[in-house]
Amino acid sequence: MLFTGIPRVRLLHHVTPLERLARLEAEKNHSGIYAKRDDCMPLGLGGNKVRSLEFWMGQALAEKCDVVVVAGAKESNQCRLTAAAAAKLGLKCHILHSSDEPADWDGNLLLNDLLGSDVRFLGPVNEEERGEIARHEMKRLASEGHRPYLVGDPVLGALGYVVAALELHHQADAMEADLLHVVLPGSMGPTEAGFLFGMAMLGAPFFVHLVSVEYGKTELLRRIEAIFEGVEKKLGFSPSVDFRDFMTIYEEYLGDGYGKVTPASLEGGRLLASIEGIFLENTYTSKTFAGMMDLLGRGAISRNEAVCFLHTGGIPALFGQSVLFTERRKRPS
Repeated sequence: MLFTGIPRVRLLHHVTPLERLARLEAEKNHSGIYAKRDDCMPLGLGGNKVRSLEFWMGQALAEKCDVVVVAGAKESNQCRLTAAAAAKLGLKCHILHSSDEPADWDGNLLLNDLLGSDVRFLGPVNEEERGEIARHEMKRLASEGHRPYLVGDPVLGALGYVVAALELHHQADAMEADLLHVVLPGSMGPTEAGFLFGMAMLGAPFFVHLVSVEYGKTELLRRIEAIFEGVEKKLGFSPSVDFRDFMTIYEEYLGDGYGKVTPASLEGGRLLASIEGIFLENTYTSKTFAGMMDLLGRGAISRNEAVCFLHTGGIPALFGQSVLFTERRKRPS
């Protein structure tokens, strides 16, 4: 078996839906548009990190840990889902946010509080500083007699999307969807590297389009390559297909950077909600969807070739983003 000897705890007991978006197809005059709904999961309102947490929390339980530490921005979906998984498994959760404490706790922050997490705001530190603080927190907890586990190992996290790639391929085959393209967000790397590893194992049945929402093309590729190599070592298996031959990275949809919306991403979120009843948040998924709409519109993905948007979730963040829509809501007096 592929994951023999690797600790894993099941947090997702059913496959997530593969949904055909018929009204969007008609709107865009395209013969096949699908969404892989990783926003539809029972635990903690779902999202892609649930798949990674099966392996992260599996390792924590294998090490008999009693508390998990996770760090991220205040809107972090990884923090929210770690808190949910910890609550489910009876572990304490310490969250470190790289921001100042806001006046109002909404979106993911509200959910983290309801989940019983210990939340600490570090101020606007960078990623490297945040990681160093997290390591100090681990030492502090250990000195107090706890057995802490630091969530976020990218190679372990990537294994969740090796599973997702195999799952999507099986679903598409069962539905006779004839998929040729998959579009997903390009961010920290584990989701992307895991998915590409799974595709390489299958002989590259789909071409993978990564819409970067955080880094430039060079940095994102560097991260994916390092994690992909780590997955090879972890599983003791190297696919015969080179993932670089069936993927491309787009940095032109990034706009002003991570967490900064673009006019196209705001309109993309409105479009999908208004004609398919599917919501997108504005850090990861709306930019990715807007990128896919542009690829379809300019013919980079042919209208006769089926495509799947991989919806990685994060919907609770939307409820802290209402200010982004203020101008659109204004009406002339």
